[in-house]
Amino acid sequence: MSIDPLLQLLRRKARHSHGELAELLSLSEEEVRARVDTWEQDGTIAGYQAVIDPERAGDEDVSAFIEVKVTPERGGGFDRLAMRIARFDQVTSCYLASGGYDLMVVVEAGDLREVARFVSEKLSTMEGVVSTATHFRLKTYKENGFTFEHADEPERLAVAP
Repeated sequence: MSIDPLLQLLRRKARHSHGELAELLSLSEEEVRARVDTWEQDGTIAGYQAVIDPERAGDEDVSAFIEVKVTPERGGGFDRLAMRIARFDQVTSCYLASGGYDLMVVVEAGDLREVARFVSEKLSTMEGVVSTATHFRLKTYKENGFTFEHADEPERLAVAP
């Protein structure tokens, strides 16, 4: 079963008015409003966000992608530990993943030391966490379907004696 076309449009651009969405999908505005209200109430739509280009916004925060290997809990698998990790303020995303690690945790902090403290004092010390590997975001090219294109920096001229 594929995702509802109305949800697909909202995912790409949540700022469409109900009238615009109705016109794009050949629905009535009332039907669009009712479906969106239902999805907001039942948690299908968890929230709305702007996708921000960190370079243009002057965002100097540090983002880290942390691979986490864990020991699954009896009767809870990965879920309880993943939810405990997800509740930390520094964590912006937390995913169960396949491959060489179990969880992918995305963290934002003011600087590298703050990320290091989070990993060493909070994440690594949790019962069930076996190991972590931290990778830092250096530049964002695409996020949530939006591509960030920046004009290339001008080439420096050769210095002549």
